Amino acid sequence: MIILSKLADYGVIVASHLAADPDRQETAAAIAAATRLPPATVAKLLKALAHAGLVSATRGAAGGYRLARLPRAISVAEVIAAIDGDIGMTQCSVHAEDCDRTTYCPTRPHWAAINRAVGAALSAISLDEMIGPLAFVPAMFAEPAARGAHVLPAGILPAGILPDGILMDEPRR
Repeated sequence: MIILSKLADYGVIVASHLAADPDRQETAAAIAAATRLPPATVAKLLKALAHAGLVSATRGAAGGYRLARLPRAISVAEVIAAIDGDIGMTQCSVHAEDCDRTTYCPTRPHWAAINRAVGAALSAISLDEMIGPLAFVPAMFAEPAARGAHVLPAGILPAGILPDGILMDEPRR
């Protein structure tokens, strides 16, 4: 299984929370409460995000954190890299010098291509997209309909979770 670190996952949660209202400035404690993450973890994440230039911090009684750029200008890849460092599917795709097999490994070039594809996919998704109700409708389930809407097959989403521009197909009998 390929899985993000828990900290990177939480970092995306924190950044997405800030993206939901980019003009709002919040304390670390308020962000922790809103995201239901441990306060110490949120403080650590905010420090890393600020160090990467993704979050700006204001000190003082009226201080807090907010995104340093618009949500559409910050990618999921940037958030993950701020927390975990370079995105890599294998150790050698990020740190070739740490692998003794680099010079003769037959799969290394293929992992490098896979690594680039995963990085590109994560770079293509902005925080703005992460806060939308239907950020990722699988292409096979969404069909362009008249008026630029999408039609989802019945049963894909629970009742009542349809944003504007999304139509639910009738169940097939």
